[in-house]
Amino acid sequence: MRRIPTLIVLLMLAATPALAWEHWGGDRGGMRFSPLARITPANVGNLVQAWEFRTGDLERRAPAVMKRTKFQATPLLIEDSLIFCSPFNEVIALDPGSGAQKWRYDPRISTEQRPANRYNCRGVAYWVDDQLAPNSACRARIFMGTNDARVIALDARTGIPCADFGTGGAITLETGQLDWPGEFQITSAPVVSRGVVIVGSAISDNRRAEAPPGTVRAFDAKTGRPRWSFDPLVRNGIIAGHANVWAPMSVDEDRGLVFLPTSSPSPDFWGGKRPGNNEHANSVVALRAGTGELMWSFQTVHHDVWDYDLPAQPTLARIDTGDGMRDVVIQPTKQGFVFVLDRDTGKPVWPVEERAVPQGGAEGEQLSPTQPFPTHVPALVPQKISPDDVFGLIPFRDRAVCREQFAAARNEGLYTPPSTQGSLFFPMTGGGVNWGSAAFDPVNQILYANTSRAVQIIKLIARNEAEGFKAPPGHDFGPQRGTPFAMTRALAASPLGMPCNKPPWGMMVAVDLKAGKILWQSSVGTVEDRAPLGMAFSFGTPLASGLVITAGGLAFTGAMDAYLRAFDAKSGAELWQGRLPVPGVANPMTYLWKGEQYVAIGAGGHSESGTSIGDSLVAFRLARPGEAISLWSRTIDRPGGRFWGKAILFAVGLVAAAIWRWRRRARLRRAAFPERAG
Repeated sequence: MRRIPTLIVLLMLAATPALAWEHWGGDRGGMRFSPLARITPANVGNLVQAWEFRTGDLERRAPAVMKRTKFQATPLLIEDSLIFCSPFNEVIALDPGSGAQKWRYDPRISTEQRPANRYNCRGVAYWVDDQLAPNSACRARIFMGTNDARVIALDARTGIPCADFGTGGAITLETGQLDWPGEFQITSAPVVSRGVVIVGSAISDNRRAEAPPGTVRAFDAKTGRPRWSFDPLVRNGIIAGHANVWAPMSVDEDRGLVFLPTSSPSPDFWGGKRPGNNEHANSVVALRAGTGELMWSFQTVHHDVWDYDLPAQPTLARIDTGDGMRDVVIQPTKQGFVFVLDRDTGKPVWPVEERAVPQGGAEGEQLSPTQPFPTHVPALVPQKISPDDVFGLIPFRDRAVCREQFAAARNEGLYTPPSTQGSLFFPMTGGGVNWGSAAFDPVNQILYANTSRAVQIIKLIARNEAEGFKAPPGHDFGPQRGTPFAMTRALAASPLGMPCNKPPWGMMVAVDLKAGKILWQSSVGTVEDRAPLGMAFSFGTPLASGLVITAGGLAFTGAMDAYLRAFDAKSGAELWQGRLPVPGVANPMTYLWKGEQYVAIGAGGHSESGTSIGDSLVAFRLARPGEAISLWSRTIDRPGGRFWGKAILFAVGLVAAAIWRWRRRARLRRAAFPERAG
């Protein structure tokens, strides 16, 4: 990494987050950078588990309900507590040093609603009313959006609902007519700016063209009274809904701006009833936080028919562009692009070209002839796939099946239109980058992101064939009512269930923004959690979740196997793994407590990805003087450790059995021929 002048370093450090972790992304702008440096590449191998807290959901909830959960919460360190939400919107406060529960609030959401995006709560928001006396009730508040479309305000010190907010501490959103109660939910943490709490929504995709609108709503943080609402989609007679903000938002408190990453209009894969570019869908949108006034908007996909939502929190940073320091919005995408925009105007900092893309959409479709391509920062993932890129553990059978899938589908690279033939989507609709978002080191000016690399096949089903259609196993089905086509979506996978493209399937990428150069890429994760006998092939796993960067020179991340990992932020070398009870498909965070640095991550698995399911929050810290690191943790509790442990035990068992049989036969021979014994 290059050296940066001392004055610039001091200015950057002055703008970095405090030692606490008070916002979902570390700071209001989601840099996911911590100035803590007590854990370093030199001592990270001495990390030990400090504590594990279990929510109790595994014991209290029915197995069928737990199979519909995604534990994606990132805790906040506020008011001398770690505070997070469970997939069922229970808010829990823990002692940061021991993990002991301090208080708990249960909103008692129904487990009969079957939310479209699973039971999920990525986090909560924190706000302090400076106009109230220090010890006043609800001076410090926790805000949470729920799976059943409520916004709840709690006292941050006690967990008691704030009686002056809405009705008894809660407001219920007006969602309009839904197909079923779980069609609409709130999954990402709200944001709070200048006394206004702002929430987005997650809405089931691909059910119909006339779907619920993706309205962003703002309420008075004290009373819960509505302040403003904003529908991102400019309608002008089109028939569509959504363009919602399901991903986390960011706030620039000094400017009084909130930044929205908007999604695609409904339905995702056919847009004949929504002609044009569909502003302000698939856009970074800047609003006045106090009024909802539109300040600017930048669209990353025109007329989206690929489900290429903006899935990641816009990262607010101050960067060295080569022409001086500049406040920017960094927006990673599912396609693997990184758009860098001026924070005041929304104009690209470096050129963005409109390039011709594949045409020939389905009947009635009106595709955009061009799409925006950033030219300075390279794409974080490959954007083309060919039959030569197939993979299979069984060389002939697996690869032949994958080649057949590729050959049968339309494949013209990025932005290949959906078709009745079936079209290859690479990157897939899960990214590229997803809700875990990017992390930015403001001192070294490096952007880090977890990425996924897998292929999906999207197929349109003619309406006359869609009635009564039953999707094959492993295929999502969307009726897309009100359009000529239904659709199916499936991972391009081998008979063994592995992605058809060559690994790695998940990589952490480090980018020098100023130079426009990828510095390194490292595979993250193994298939241990799903492979037979726990074999830990280092193929990388799809990475929807994100990472945290520290001033100590480390990047911490989870994956779809049961480990928290630490990477050297300078080289990308994997330095340490900490065993988790189940995969930690959540964003980690780090905090300082009584002189010790901790790293914590939610470890509850991810039902959509087929991982094992749990209900834990786990924290690690450096071993204290006289605290030994066990041989078990250095051997068995490492990727592949259980497989090799079983293999060694099996081999020892075989040797022991062979010795026993040999000795038994020897005794039998001596008994049968005693005269030979002498």
